[in-house]
Formats: sequence, C-alpha cells, structure tokens
Amino acid sequence: MSGSSVVPATPLAKVAGAAKVSAPSGRTDKPLKRLVVHLILIGAAIIAAFPILRVFSVALRPGNKLLDPTFTLIPEGATLESFRHVLSDTDLPLWLFNSLVVTTGTAIIGVIIAATSAYAFSRYKFPGRSVGLTTLLATQLIPAAMLLVPIYLLAVQLKLPNTYIGLVIGLSVTSVPFSIWILKGYYDTVPIELEEAARIDGCSQLEAFYRILLPLSTPALAIVFLFNFLAAWNDYFLARILISKNEMLTW
Repeated sequence: MSGSSVVPATPLAKVAGAAKVSAPSGRTDKPLKRLVVHLILIGAAIIAAFPILRVFSVALRPGNKLLDPTFTLIPEGATLESFRHVLSDTDLPLWLFNSLVVTTGTAIIGVIIAATSAYAFSRYKFPGRSVGLTTLLATQLIPAAMLLVPIYLLAVQLKLPNTYIGLVIGLSVTSVPFSIWILKGYYDTVPIELEEAARIDGCSQLEAFYRILLPLSTPALAIVFLFNFLAAWNDYFLARILISKNEMLTW
C-alpha cells in the first residue's frame, strides 16, 4: 500500500465518543400546561415551606408569647434572644460541628465501600454471589433498634465507644447494603465494553474502574453519598449509645 494511511481510532477514543450524550431538545409543552404545572409546584412549595416558616416565627417571639396561637411571620415584639441563648449559652455549635464531622466521614466511607463492593457484584461471577446479594437485601428487613446491642458489644470489644471512628463505622455498616444495591444496579447499565476498550489501551482493571466506570456513575454516587449523609445526620439512638462525653455529642 502506498501513501499515507488513516490511523484508526483507538478503543479509548471510542469510549470517549460513546460516553458523549447529545443535548436534549427543547420542550414544546403548551403554555396552559406549563402554567398549571408551575402553579402546582408553587402551591406544593408553599405547603412544604409553611412548617419551616412557622418554626421561624415562633423562634422570633418573646418568651411570654411562645404559646400564642396566632401566626404572623414577624410577630409583635420579635427578638433574636432565643437564637443568642442557643448559640452562646449552650453547646449547640459544638454538637453541630460533631454531627458534620461524623456524617461527612460516614458518607465518604460508605461511598468507598459501596462503590468497590458493587463493582465486584456487578462485573464478576463468583460462588455465593447471588446469596451475598440476597443477604445484603435481607439485612434491610432487620429493624434498626435490633442492631444497637450487637454494634455496641462489638464497639466495646474493639474499644471504640466515645470515639468518632466507632460511631462512623457503626453508621456506615447500617447504610452500606442498600448503597451497594443502588450502585450495583447502576453499574449493570454501563456497557462492559467501555472497560474492555480501556483494558485494550493498556489500563489495568483498577484504572478502568476509576477512569471509565466511576465518572459515568457520578449521578448514582451522588445519590449514595446523600443517602448515607442523611441517614447519619438523622441518627439519634446509636450516637447516644456509643457517645457519652458531652463534648463529643452530636446534634
């Protein structure tokens, strides 16, 4: 053959091309339909915001009007004394900081464990795979209160009471099974050919995982992070059992 030959596209280039998603076309809804939808959304937002506004209004009341049944957003004699008392005379700021540390650590560890575990369940066929997935799903049927005693006993044996590490581990193990199922289902929708193309270009299995699969799974990873964060933030019983020092309490 003579002349310059055309260099075929590399598999990794094909991966980049396959990962591109065309921009969605503009909406063509009728004006009346859009108006009705927006009115419904505004009404739902007002209903959802009313309890928050009610609490804020009560917080602005002076002490002798806390039980006043009337509702005005800015009550008569409004004062910030309640906020000053809570922020200055209590340990609430410290408890909020502790909660932020614990929930962030729980969310990060939960995402790491769930992302790698879900990858194994999604991409590999090994003995006990189906049993493992079923067992993970079955653990979600166990009431959270029944896990308090086992987790506490394990924490005592590992000398983890009154430590953030113990609380983070305890909160992580309760949310990881559901997170694995979420990510496993999402990984199954990503074509394995994309990773195989990356392997042909010289990537290792680990590199194909974090350079190809993880970027394509960003929406699912974000959902898992938020799920773990909110589950840890809303926890009360496990934190009260594992933490007894006042300076380490969560909110």
